[in-house]
Amino acid sequence: MAHHARWTMSQVTELFDKPFLELLFEAQTVHRQHFDPRHVQVSTLLSIKTGACPEDCKYCPQSARYKTGLESERLMEVEQVLDSARKAKNAGSTRFCMGAAWKNPHDRDMPYLEQMVKGVKEMGLEACMTLGTLNDDQAQRLSAAGLDYYNHNLDTSPEFYGNIITTRTYQERLDTLDKVRDAGIKVCSGGIVGLGETVKDRAGLLLQLANLPTPPESVPINMLVKVKGTPLADNDDVDAFDFIRTIAVARIMMPTSFVRLSAGREQMSEQTQAMCFMAGANSIFYGCKLLTTPNPEEDKDVQLFRKLGLNPHQTDVLTGDNEQQQQLEQQIFNADTDQFYNAAAV
Repeated sequence: MAHHARWTMSQVTELFDKPFLELLFEAQTVHRQHFDPRHVQVSTLLSIKTGACPEDCKYCPQSARYKTGLESERLMEVEQVLDSARKAKNAGSTRFCMGAAWKNPHDRDMPYLEQMVKGVKEMGLEACMTLGTLNDDQAQRLSAAGLDYYNHNLDTSPEFYGNIITTRTYQERLDTLDKVRDAGIKVCSGGIVGLGETVKDRAGLLLQLANLPTPPESVPINMLVKVKGTPLADNDDVDAFDFIRTIAVARIMMPTSFVRLSAGREQMSEQTQAMCFMAGANSIFYGCKLLTTPNPEEDKDVQLFRKLGLNPHQTDVLTGDNEQQQQLEQQIFNADTDQFYNAAAV
């Protein structure tokens, strides 16, 4: 299907119903038409303001409504953020994402956010932010500062959304994506698998994303990380094949978008991650923690990339007893890992 064509629910359902190996083959074929199959884009994600969020997203440990043991932190100093960005670049990231647990940023915060974006851009990194709902002026200011991407997830289908979040409407999320796009910022938007949704809800989420006037340039697909104290802490585990199937359908429906393996990688085997890459995933978050939830350690990612022959220009120079390998390991063990966080929770 052409990139600009609108999908129907019956078409998406048909994809989800395909035999697994046929679906995987189709997704990999589409992927190779638009991307280097050996390249995976690497991003690092930093929580620049943690916890005490007024929203009621049932999956999120950052909500002030749930007792998860998360300590709230005020907005970080600009130089602290830029120091973390330097570490991320040295460890191999090409994009630095900054997230704040807000319903929306206040105008008093904007000068600091603009400085962060400008500083990250000066390092030669792509800059991404996820700050909640934006108004037109805020979107324009972030664009003028040089912001490349704005993350604002739809989370699930419109039909299931009210079971998960009541403090922000689905339309508000769509409106923010429109404001971001109108400001000239690329869109990063995806959702979460494992909220208790049906396969039809997963199809509905991907239908919404693919049928946006311009599909998101980046589509994070998260596996629910069950955090004690949140209402979804006791949800059933997601079957690995169901998750891989969602990745594959996302790739087929949005052939030129980066499809990102986001939250939940810690609970995936190497084999599951490998099948996700085969299904068309070509972006990961790189860091020991995403929000308050674990992420595979960076050295494990390097080892997996080597096994799969991914990003050879990076992993080849990281083999053996050389200076770059030592620097990478030092950054891993000395990183402020508690600052890495989960975009799915914003």
